[in-house]
Amino acid sequence: MKTHLLLLSLLTAVTLSALPAIALAKEGASTVYQCPMHPWIKSDKADAKCTICGMALVAATAAPAGDQPVDPNLVTLTASQAAVTGVSTAAVTRGPLVRTLRVNGVIDDDETRHRILAARVPGRVEKLHVNYVGAEVREGEPLAIIYSPEMLTAQRQYVERLRAGDNAFTASERAAARERLLELGLTTEEVAILENTREPVAMVTVRAPMSGTVVSRAVYEGQYVATNDRLFEIGDFSRMWFVFDVYEADLAWVRAGQTVEIALASLPGQLLTAPLIFIDPNLNETTRTARARVVLDNANRQLFHRQTGLARVALESPETLLVPRSAVLQHGGHPVVFVDRGNRAYAARDIQLGRIGDTTAEVLAGLAEGDKVVTQGALLLDGQAQLAHAATGATPDHGAPAPSKVSAAEPAHDEAAYALLKALAFAGADAATALAADDLPAYQKNLPALRTTLHAYLSGHAAAARGPLAAFKDALVDGPDLRAARRAFEPFSTALVDLARAQHVHHREGLHAFQCPMTPVLGTGRWLSRTGTLRNPYFGSAMLECGEELN
Repeated sequence: MKTHLLLLSLLTAVTLSALPAIALAKEGASTVYQCPMHPWIKSDKADAKCTICGMALVAATAAPAGDQPVDPNLVTLTASQAAVTGVSTAAVTRGPLVRTLRVNGVIDDDETRHRILAARVPGRVEKLHVNYVGAEVREGEPLAIIYSPEMLTAQRQYVERLRAGDNAFTASERAAARERLLELGLTTEEVAILENTREPVAMVTVRAPMSGTVVSRAVYEGQYVATNDRLFEIGDFSRMWFVFDVYEADLAWVRAGQTVEIALASLPGQLLTAPLIFIDPNLNETTRTARARVVLDNANRQLFHRQTGLARVALESPETLLVPRSAVLQHGGHPVVFVDRGNRAYAARDIQLGRIGDTTAEVLAGLAEGDKVVTQGALLLDGQAQLAHAATGATPDHGAPAPSKVSAAEPAHDEAAYALLKALAFAGADAATALAADDLPAYQKNLPALRTTLHAYLSGHAAAARGPLAAFKDALVDGPDLRAARRAFEPFSTALVDLARAQHVHHREGLHAFQCPMTPVLGTGRWLSRTGTLRNPYFGSAMLECGEELN
């Protein structure tokens, strides 16, 4: 109850300090009475009451004649009002914007050290050396033995070729039989043993291709398997990945190399720290997130496969203008702060914010370094400003800075740039004509003009240096033969045609664009021609009329 009375008395006092002059200026009276809670309810009678809440109206004294109109965005407090309100301020500073990103992630094994073992031969599983998930295995260690008649047949064929010698089989036939054994799963050591003993066997030993942990097992003893059936899955748990999702809005903050702190339920009281290694450039279409990866050493096996963890990434931007987040209010989606004008006067001002940090926010417009903004008590000041606007009938306007407009469109071709592109298009058409005629000397004669017009376009149009033709600045070669010239000309000509069609050069200048669906470099190559006759520059007389005209 005391708290409500204190706020009511404060609001009454603040209202009286800002509103009477506005009301009296309109009414032209020396004394007017108004409701502290509903200041638009006024009367010239001292004993009147508010028609809304029933409170007694309080007197307000008119401002002296000739005073300037009161700014409804400016709230001025007396010393006692400021003491009761507890207004505090902080300066706008420059510094790095700090933000902490908290995410959930999963411990997974290293995908670069993950293997799936499949059956290379059909047969029956005679024995499992590893028959449970989680077993630790070493590279080359036997995992299972499969009885396979197909393996027995292949070994017999190889032994027969060895026994027959060079008189019956060539060296290539013996080598083919040996390669067949390796393909079916024998190691080079096992093949060497067979070469010495000359005793074929039907058993195939499945061995671990790497040291690691058995992640899954798909077979049992006595089970029949076909070729390519999955047998085991092995992962290397000596090094683990911590994988988490980064939302699209946070990608501007996250960079490879940033330190990540990971807390796991299995390691209470510990924070694992490691750098961020990789951010997947492909966003998930459903969740709009990108996968990020941290590599963790797990030599002591303290991390468990697919356990969850909480991570914290400390993000920091370059130095910028900062305002405390506690100073920012929201009016219809627009950020507003109260700036200290001195002498306990505070003015509402719209600002433009950028990125939001943990305790500060980036200021793009509306404030300058050194400005003092209200960080505590701003809500009371804002309420008084709203009452002042209601009393005057004005719409709040704090001079909001308009967002700066930055063109993101590709620079258009002006007349000068179009003229350069036009000259390049005709030079490209002449070069294509020479190649279509199988005339290398004519192409070499046209090449200097083609290079000159290309360099002129790249230097004369600012956007061209970042465009599709920039990569061909020094890529056009004049030989030593037609094949080399054509292979260098095809990618350039295709890019030139696409650009010319986008600018409608072929329509405006009477050129013709053609396309061949089986060119040697790109598969689909294009070229320009001064005439409508189809002449393929990439095959010449061999396939002169291969292609079609484009619109």
